[in-house]
Amino acid sequence: MTQDRPLLGILLMLGFCILAPLGDAVAKLLGEHMPLGLLIFARFAAQVILLMPLVWMGGRIWRMTGRVLRLTFLRTLLHIGGIGAMFTALKHLPLADAIAIAFVMPFIMLMIGKFILNEEVGLRRILACLVGFVGTLLVIQPSFAAVGLHALWPLAVAVIFALFMMVTRQIAKETDPIGLQAVSGGMACVLLAPMLLIGDAFDIDGLQLVMPDLWISFLMVSIGVLGTGAHLLMTWSLRYAPAATLAPMQYLEIPVATLFGWVIFRELPNTMAAVGIGITVAAGLYVILREQSVARQAAKNPIPQSPA
Repeated sequence: MTQDRPLLGILLMLGFCILAPLGDAVAKLLGEHMPLGLLIFARFAAQVILLMPLVWMGGRIWRMTGRVLRLTFLRTLLHIGGIGAMFTALKHLPLADAIAIAFVMPFIMLMIGKFILNEEVGLRRILACLVGFVGTLLVIQPSFAAVGLHALWPLAVAVIFALFMMVTRQIAKETDPIGLQAVSGGMACVLLAPMLLIGDAFDIDGLQLVMPDLWISFLMVSIGVLGTGAHLLMTWSLRYAPAATLAPMQYLEIPVATLFGWVIFRELPNTMAAVGIGITVAAGLYVILREQSVARQAAKNPIPQSPA
């Protein structure tokens, strides 16, 4: 069993919070030059190329039972949809705004747990979710005024990845995380390749095959490297530090994305969006801290209690 090393876990999660928005920034750059389908394919192709050697050399488990394979297929479809929605959002919205709106995902997961999975969720966490939604709406409003319905793409990202996480929970204990990502990347490539061939043959917007130049090719490879690297850093961070310690750190993605947005695109959230980001982060941190408090109470007192 791996011994806890909280500082190492925190440093690895910090690496994730840098690589993930940097990968989004690269995707935003490429969105002006390359079709969406090709960007998504490049993202998953790099994932397979990077992870398959780790699976083979490490003797990791990658074969799956029928049930896990079916859920992995569903998870892959959600992953493709989520990345496609995020890349589309980045074409139309400032980097920090798109990422901040997508951070409504924890609230959506909490609501799915309560109203679909019948999990116990207390009043205070529900109120925190409502506050978080208000913050998200404040971020959406100026973007909606500027680009219309495209401002809702990050909400689609949040919903899709909430479902993605729910499916992942169902198979997490039955799979190796790196093996799962390698198999999922392979599935995505097998699904996307014929779509690109058909799309190119019929000139379907977003699915054309385009020959990139050397610089664009480098950036396309970097999308997969950054995305896969970020996932590995998050996975490894959880080996060395508890999830309760690391979860609040994920909100560092927002200020990091704001920095990248300013440096690369000269974008900064306006006043209303900045207030909304602050409200969303505060509500999200409250939900995380409340989850930790309820978990500690449950550990101390095995008698079922209604969480608040």
